[in-house]
Amino acid sequence: MVEDRRLGDLIAYIILTIGVAIVAFPVWLTFVASTWDASTIINGQLPLYPGPHFFENYYRVLFVGTASTTREPVATMLLNSFVMAITIALGKIFISVLSAYAIVYYRFPFRMAAFWIIFVTLMLPVEVRIFPTFKVVSDLRMLDTYQGLAVPLIASATGTLLFRQFFLTIPDELLEASKIDGAGPFKFFKDTLLPLSMTTIAALFVIQFIYGWNQYLWPLLVATKDSMITIVIGIKKMIVTSDALTEWQLAMATAMLAMLPPVFVVIVMQRLFVKGLVETEK
Repeated sequence: MVEDRRLGDLIAYIILTIGVAIVAFPVWLTFVASTWDASTIINGQLPLYPGPHFFENYYRVLFVGTASTTREPVATMLLNSFVMAITIALGKIFISVLSAYAIVYYRFPFRMAAFWIIFVTLMLPVEVRIFPTFKVVSDLRMLDTYQGLAVPLIASATGTLLFRQFFLTIPDELLEASKIDGAGPFKFFKDTLLPLSMTTIAALFVIQFIYGWNQYLWPLLVATKDSMITIVIGIKKMIVTSDALTEWQLAMATAMLAMLPPVFVVIVMQRLFVKGLVETEK
């Protein structure tokens, strides 16, 4: 029995190692390409080990920029993407937790109708309502601003559903105990619900941060100035489709830098993220 278990563990580790290698190999090639010059990549002579241009390429994309495609350095794009992603994530959490709290703990007319109206908006992503949303943002003079990048994407039916399902699992005795202690609705929300919701908040934060970081269509419309473009748009602009030569080493360096913030968020909040999803399912 012990030998069979060890054999099963060995097979599982082998399969896991193969899967990790398949996923990690393209990332390694991207990193390697970011450390060589353009001629090495274009000639198809890219080796599997890093080259001598690591500091040169990364310094150029971070602080100088690529004159042939974007005049702004990647550091500015990273800042724009970070502000957009963090605003979307925190805004979605703030609105979702308040709306879910109202739906679960307040008794008002058409309470469930309001919830289902919010839920139906899942079928109306920003790509479907792109024109009226852009018109509103334009009329409010929010083009080329952080508000224009983030505010139209803040509302989240997914977050409301997630918090609602979690709040329904909280025993009613906690609410009764809070009332006996003289706690009002806000104090119950702040001192009881929020501490219990930290894992769910962490899970939603990771999901929404990556969602905001990877946005492409909306920033492409709203950000018309080079100083406001996000990192995803910057990568697309670096890949030239005309006769001009694409500086692949700079594009690969930018791609590597674009991966770092989402990976960092996932690693830092991994335990809370997994725990939040598991507790929500319960």
